[in-house]
Amino acid sequence: MKDLVLSRRQLLKGAGAAGVLGALGMPSIAFADGTTVRWDIISVNFITGTLSAGGMASADAVDGSKITLTGSGTFQLGEDGGTNGGGSWTTFSSRGASTGSGTYRTTALVSWTPAPGTPPLPNDNIGVRAEESAGLAVLRIRYSDGSQGLLTVSCDLVGTPASVFEGITATKGFVDYWNREKPMPGVDANRTNFHVTPSSED
Repeated sequence: MKDLVLSRRQLLKGAGAAGVLGALGMPSIAFADGTTVRWDIISVNFITGTLSAGGMASADAVDGSKITLTGSGTFQLGEDGGTNGGGSWTTFSSRGASTGSGTYRTTALVSWTPAPGTPPLPNDNIGVRAEESAGLAVLRIRYSDGSQGLLTVSCDLVGTPASVFEGITATKGFVDYWNREKPMPGVDANRTNFHVTPSSED
């Protein structure tokens, strides 16, 4: 999410030291059972510097065909943790013609690993800004046409290592949409975010 626009560094300066330090500490938390992680494919208002749910992101297959997803959801860490959420999907041929559409839902968490980074935007319509986190989540999903696959959600913030990409990749049946579409400055697409909420028992 960090590569929104060049002026976001200036936005970050006015965001407040407390929020920055809180976000810096997020990846070092020893996550206890019951910790809830929310993932979102986000929408961004570039004028106000605000992230919200309801965005879309795309990834391409080797032949140039594409899948575009919307979505959000949560997963809970621990043996008794579960996952919920989902969104919509649309596939396109290499020539841009729609080849299918529907909804999908998450069925299981494969893996979750947080990464360091600080929020680049001052306003958060999804949750608590200090709970934003960079990271990588892999989720099993089931599509409305009966096919299954994996959704990879990856988020980089300010200061996240360059090896972490921003956006999504997905599989659907035997097709691997492995080539994520990069977010572009001023274009409201291909951005993600995580919010990590520790268990209330901690």
